[in-house]
Amino acid sequence: MNFPASVSEFEALQGLVAPLYLAIGVFDGMHRGHKAVVGSAVLAAKEAEGVSGVLTFDPHPSRLFRGAEGTRLILPISEKIHLLEDAGVQLVIGKKFDAAFAAIEAADFASFLKQALPSLEGISVGSNFRFGRQRAGDAELLKQAGEALGLKVTVVKRLRHEGEAISSTRIRTALEHGLIESVNTLLGYHYGFSGAVVGGAQKGRALGFPTLNLPWAPECLPRFGVYRVRLRLRDGNEWADGVANYGVKPTVSSEAKPALEVHLLEGTELGTGAEVAVEWLEFLRGEEKFENEEVLCAQIAKDVAWAREQSGNG
Repeated sequence: MNFPASVSEFEALQGLVAPLYLAIGVFDGMHRGHKAVVGSAVLAAKEAEGVSGVLTFDPHPSRLFRGAEGTRLILPISEKIHLLEDAGVQLVIGKKFDAAFAAIEAADFASFLKQALPSLEGISVGSNFRFGRQRAGDAELLKQAGEALGLKVTVVKRLRHEGEAISSTRIRTALEHGLIESVNTLLGYHYGFSGAVVGGAQKGRALGFPTLNLPWAPECLPRFGVYRVRLRLRDGNEWADGVANYGVKPTVSSEAKPALEVHLLEGTELGTGAEVAVEWLEFLRGEEKFENEEVLCAQIAKDVAWAREQSGNG
């Protein structure tokens, strides 16, 4: 599955004969609400023996209007595509969100899609979906305009948790406050990422707690601190429990960029270059600068003991 970079890629789909059922949205994080919208398109495609697709955008629409101050993504596009694949999506159309696309009048949006994708027969969106110039269009307008063109438009109600709508904004706020259990509940899966282990300064080993160093630079930064995590080889099935520190390590280095280090409770033979997946499970404490390395070591020992107890490895 690829991720076309611009609307010109629509041309490659002009010859698509099978009926296309399309979910439309940014879908940052692919949380439970997103899965409901995407699932609607996947189900409709199965029932019609057609193709399930997603039309999504890069960069986030807010970047066009607010530049560097625009919304920070929860997940990189590559991770989003993996989650869409897992949800049963057969085709991902990536549209560059530029000034020309943003200028399409809301009343013309459905006809634009039908012209670009002649086999389009159904559209699924969330009830809060907005589109068109100055975001003037809403889900009801899309439903009316789409049905006038013979398109079946399904509007999926927003899912709620503890009385509030599940949203990417809510998840970003929870991440920034270290509320990782809330993040996982809202996502419907464990927050995490995949990457290759890189070499480090061996500070953790020198302190008696060897770590795996992982190059991870999310746009939406989680709270700096200590987390309980689990790790496996990217293509493996067995998870190993660990404790991770994410931040700038002010006691030993005060790095300019935040880094992720994972200490596995039962040790590991993994080394530089190993492709791994990490999932975040619980937040323990915020990052802090200790008086000296001796105090730091004592705290790390407490962190590891806590992680063992929580994971049942005590």
